[in-house]
Amino acid sequence: MSLAPRAVLVHRTTEYEALLARHGTHGQAAFFLSSRGRGIEEVRERHRRTRQALVEVAAAVPLQWRQTRVERADLDRFLFAPEDVVVVVGQDGLVANAAKYLSGQPVVGINTDPGRNPGVLVRHRAADAPALLGAAAAGAGSVDELTMVEAVADDTQRLLALNEIYFGPPGHQTARYQLGLDDDPAAEAQASSGVLVGTGTGATGWLRSLWQERGAALPLLGPADPRLIWFVREAWPSPATGTSLVAGTLTGEQRLRLTVESDRLIAFGDGMESDALELTWGQTVRIGRSATALRLLG
Repeated sequence: MSLAPRAVLVHRTTEYEALLARHGTHGQAAFFLSSRGRGIEEVRERHRRTRQALVEVAAAVPLQWRQTRVERADLDRFLFAPEDVVVVVGQDGLVANAAKYLSGQPVVGINTDPGRNPGVLVRHRAADAPALLGAAAAGAGSVDELTMVEAVADDTQRLLALNEIYFGPPGHQTARYQLGLDDDPAAEAQASSGVLVGTGTGATGWLRSLWQERGAALPLLGPADPRLIWFVREAWPSPATGTSLVAGTLTGEQRLRLTVESDRLIAFGDGMESDALELTWGQTVRIGRSATALRLLG
């Protein structure tokens, strides 16, 4: 007998909750914000909308289903199951935060604050949850297969991301490494503040800022584009380091090969620096398209 689906509601601590945890009471939090020219009512109203959306989505879960909740900070310790339907209640970035821990489960994005969130990944309102959950369980409805990027180290560490993977020093200072393509034996010694490899979904964020800054001739990608785009940040030319390989695209099975020549470098995905690969001198990491895609209900 197969298990009933489990609805996993992914959310994050609101700004109001964080303020109360820090200052103890509503009054103290209000005083803190007012001393900095801000009011607490807008913050509390956003909190109210988020909590109301969670209540509505939870109520929409069919009675025969199981359901649970997981906070953003606990994602790296939560075990997703194959039969899960993942409902992200919050901002676009929260979908990316959850995506790296999934393996093909359908994802529904619920926008808790349409006036502030673009809604690129959280495309729906809480009122749409009953129909969306039914479609996800039945394998019906439109599903976008969004390309993801992965980093695999030579010691089998693996990292998955929806937007981009950053490789470099934890302090964003200067990293030394060898950079090349897996299908090309040649490599270039470089010193830079890091390398960014990302997807078409990531082209709306950090990658886009680098692309605009460079005036790059490379085209920005769409979310379902199977290619990846990469940039070296602030490459430094010297007698020992070069700058001939600073941007490009990866197609098919192509992977960027990076060999560490510093005491300690890291690789992390989608801004979650707390969940990073630790890399030491001589280690190699390969970054390319993942076989796993995010299955986002349209």
